[in-house]
Amino acid sequence: MSEPTFEQKQDHYHKIRLSNYLASLRLEGFDTQPDDVDHPLPTREAVLAKYQSRVTPLTESD
Repeated sequence: MSEPTFEQKQDHYHKIRLSNYLASLRLEGFDTQPDDVDHPLPTREAVLAKYQSRVTPLTESD
């Protein structure tokens, strides 16, 4: 049996890290699917735009 390459080791640990992360989310009560790993995270700007569109501006009342 040959020694695994550095890239193979990186891939293995990356998969294990993602698996552990999803398992911890499930333990905390989040609904996760195994294919959640394949979906990239949204950008910071996309998240800010999403939540800023939900906020209603406050009006000052004296």
